[in-house]
This record gives sequence, C-alpha cells and structure tokens, in this order.
Amino acid sequence: MTRFWAILKKEFIQMRRDRLTISIMTVMPFIQLLIFGFAINTDVKHLPAVVYDQSLSQESREFLDSLTATEYYDIHYIADSYQEVNDRIQQGQAKVGVILPADYANRIKHGRSAQIQVIVDASDSTSAASAISAAQLVGQRKSQEILIQKLAANGLPIANTQAIDVRIRPWYNPDFVTAFFMVPGISGTILSLTMILLTSLAIVRERERGTLEQLIVTPLKSGELMVGKILPYVLVGYVQLTILLVTGIAIFDIPTQGSILLLYLLTGLFITASLGLGLLISNIAKNQMQGMLMSFFILLPSIMLSGFIFPRDSMPKIFYYLGTFIPLTYYLEIIRGILLKGLGISYLWPQIAALTAFTTIVLTISVAKFKKRLD
Repeated sequence: MTRFWAILKKEFIQMRRDRLTISIMTVMPFIQLLIFGFAINTDVKHLPAVVYDQSLSQESREFLDSLTATEYYDIHYIADSYQEVNDRIQQGQAKVGVILPADYANRIKHGRSAQIQVIVDASDSTSAASAISAAQLVGQRKSQEILIQKLAANGLPIANTQAIDVRIRPWYNPDFVTAFFMVPGISGTILSLTMILLTSLAIVRERERGTLEQLIVTPLKSGELMVGKILPYVLVGYVQLTILLVTGIAIFDIPTQGSILLLYLLTGLFITASLGLGLLISNIAKNQMQGMLMSFFILLPSIMLSGFIFPRDSMPKIFYYLGTFIPLTYYLEIIRGILLKGLGISYLWPQIAALTAFTTIVLTISVAKFKKRLD
C-alpha cells in the first residue's frame, strides 16, 4: 500500500501543477454540453418556404395557415410564377415550394380532389423528411375536416369518419424532445472523449519526459502503476459527470426517472473502461502524437457506431457487431435507461457484464504490455 499511495500522490501532484488542463477538463464538459445540446436537434422546424398560390381563395389561405401552424414551415416568399419557385429553391433561399392550382377552391366546393404540389429540397434528407411528413399530415387533416363539413351540411352522421382508429402512446419521451435523447448521449461521449485522451498520453508522456526510467527502478509493480495512473482521473471523471448532470437537469430539464446513485456507481465502471482503453493506447504508442492519433481513431467509431446519433438496429450487421466492442455503446444504454426509463440493475445487467469484461481484458493487456517494456 505504501508503494501504491506513493504513485497516487505523485499523480495528484502532477495534476495540480498542470492547472490549465484541470481547468479545461472541468469547464469543457459544461461548454460542450451547452453547445451540442442546443445545436443538435433532429426536430427540424421553421423551414423557409416559397408559395405560389394561384387560387387566392379563402380555402387556399386556410390550407397555408394549417401549414404554418405546424411550425415546420415559415412562408418567406410569395411567388408569382413556377419559375420563381424554382429559382428560390435552387438558390437555397427556400427549402420547400408549395404550389396551389387555380381551381383549388372550386374543386373542394364541388367535392372533387384538389391536387397541391409540394417541392422539397431533398439535398438535406433530414429536413426533407420533416417537410414531407408535415405536408402529408396537414393534407390528411384538411381532408378529414372537409369530409366532416360535407357530412354535417348534408345532415349525415359524423360519429365515425375513420375506418381504422390508431391510437399511439409514446412512452418515456411523449413530447419527442430531442434534448432528452441527445443530452445523455452527449454526456457519455464527453466522458469517453476526455478519459481516453487523458490516459492515452500517460505512459508515453513519462517516456518523453525521461521520468519513466525513474518509475522502472522503483519497487512499484506494473499493476500498482496502472491503477495509480487511473485513479486520479476516475475522480476527474466523476467531477465531469456531476457537471454534466447538473447542467442537463437545470438547463435542458432532463428527467431523472431512475436512481442517480446507481448511475454514479455504473459510471465508475464506464470511466474505468475508458481509462483502461486510453492506458492501452499509451502503452502501444511511442510518442504523444501517436497516442493522440490512435485515440481519435477509436473515438470517431465510438460516436458513429455506439448509437449516440444513429440507431444501431438499422446498421449493417458487421457494423452492428463492431459496436459491441465499444464501451460507449453499453454506457449509453445505461445512462438513457436510468434517466429516461428508470431502469434498475435487473434490466441493466447485460451492459454491466459487458463493461466489466471489457475493463478486465483491457487492464490485463495493459499490465502485460507494460511488463514487456520493463524486460
């Protein structure tokens, strides 16, 4: 224990001397969560639209009002021709073009189908999908309203105007707030990013500074050195988690359905797994530049394949299984499961087992790799 406390004290002294890094590690999570929490939003709304209304009737104005009421469309331009609609979309001034025919009102009054053309700039697939679904929903609602009005005018019963009544009950995030899904994911990503980067330079930094030889001649065992390198950053990780949770709850109103204590306990497992991975990189790299590049080589797949943004179930099988080797994959299920669903250990044991196995394997390889360097 004396040897272990000595290396632990040495790491804390080194961290205290590097005050800039400590400041960055504590301030950066808050700033990044604010930026990405507000910037990353899959609910694409207020798309600029150009309208060519050839009908100029009350019915056409009612349809356009229904479009803008969804908040997916903001009518910025009123066109006088098809060509102007095309020009606005081609120049990027509008993402959506809505064209109402001259006989729109006449067709509705006589009970005939009125066609409305909606041109969507699909170069941005996310915006296009939102625009298309909103237009289809408005069309369905207006059709139903017209049908009800016709039935009422003719004195016919209107108790059931739908053959199929689909009633949807969204659980856990009924208002589809993007921040509820993204902020926990951003928190896990920030933790993974900082923990891997910090420890990926630990051993290689000692080598470049010439202090590794001093550690080698000490009676420290390899395992003691590895644990001594990790523990100070575990504390830093918990500080970051606290900052992220307070920011998410206070600013983004993230729900906390489950046990915060359980989240802290399981986060320790994830932090250790990330630190162990960074330590393995540090044992392999020959200089700090290599350690940095190898870290980024791991971090980008972690973001893309972990389910942070894209659902893993929709990925090709090979990439789905590659995601199972990433610690962030399991932690995202833990943090989202606890905060949004209120899950307990009985539901999270597969993720706990995976993180435990990953941590054990990575730390074992790191210790073995460092022993080889001692020989």
